[in-house]
Amino acid sequence: MLEITTTHYLVLSAALFMIGVIGVMVRRNIIIIFMSIELMLNAVNVNLVAFSQQWQHVVGQVFAVFVIAVAAAEAAVGLGIILAFYRNKETVNIDEMNVMRW
Repeated sequence: MLEITTTHYLVLSAALFMIGVIGVMVRRNIIIIFMSIELMLNAVNVNLVAFSQQWQHVVGQVFAVFVIAVAAAEAAVGLGIILAFYRNKETVNIDEMNVMRW
């Protein structure tokens, strides 16, 4: 029987984080970029919970809950900004985002 160790979680987290980084670097759609940022935050949460379980300490899990709360707030504010931008420009292309400039 295969036992799942902390190394397995670290490999999963690294893969999720790299997919998120590639999504941020390659894509031009702002919604896809926000989804990639959320994927990177979830990869960090996997690390926090894995190390919390390995060291038998609850601090990593508590910090992961705070990261989830911050990610939810970031998503709400970010989607509000995207919605306002879409109403003005009728596009979600990141190259067109120069509205905030003076």
